[in-house]
Amino acid sequence: MEFSSKLLENAVNEMSQLPGIGKRTALRLVLHLLKQPSEQVRFLSESLLKMREEIKFCKNCHNISDVEVCEICRNQSRNQEIICVVEDVRDVMAIENTGQFRGIYHVLGGKISPIDGIGPSQLNISTLVEKVKSGHVKEVIFALSSTMEGDTTNFYIYKQIKETEVVTSSIARGISVGDELEYADEVTLGRSIVNRIPFENSFKNN
Repeated sequence: MEFSSKLLENAVNEMSQLPGIGKRTALRLVLHLLKQPSEQVRFLSESLLKMREEIKFCKNCHNISDVEVCEICRNQSRNQEIICVVEDVRDVMAIENTGQFRGIYHVLGGKISPIDGIGPSQLNISTLVEKVKSGHVKEVIFALSSTMEGDTTNFYIYKQIKETEVVTSSIARGISVGDELEYADEVTLGRSIVNRIPFENSFKNN
């Protein structure tokens, strides 16, 4: 792709670093921004920079938040004894959109994947185990995607907490194997939460 401006080329190259954005889409977006008032573009850049520099991660569940403890964890109407374990913040948003879950979350920040060099120590697993062993948790719901990495992560956590008296369950397989939660429709995802099954059944039947 030939550019008549080095400034334009640099902007397109940076935009194309975003996931799902190829060079042609990046060029279209950059040209769109070029047509906008300078003030609007400045607002966009300032909001992105402010987000990057000031956003926090909840000290309880590791969800994205503006303050130390996120709104979900602070909400006294939520059942603090039920924890839904998810891969990242997009899964929290997906489950919240169903309106079917009134517990709290624990965001792992990824899945165990030896091929990618991601082990348990790179994820927020130890803080989850500490919560469970504190005795204040009654149920842990595994809501990771139905992939080999997701199942490996679920089983690893299960082994860490199986000696406690906490109930472990897994979302029902209304979600197709290999699917990511964020792409599931709200009805299917909601039903998979409501119709969750004992975790032991999820791997004994595989």
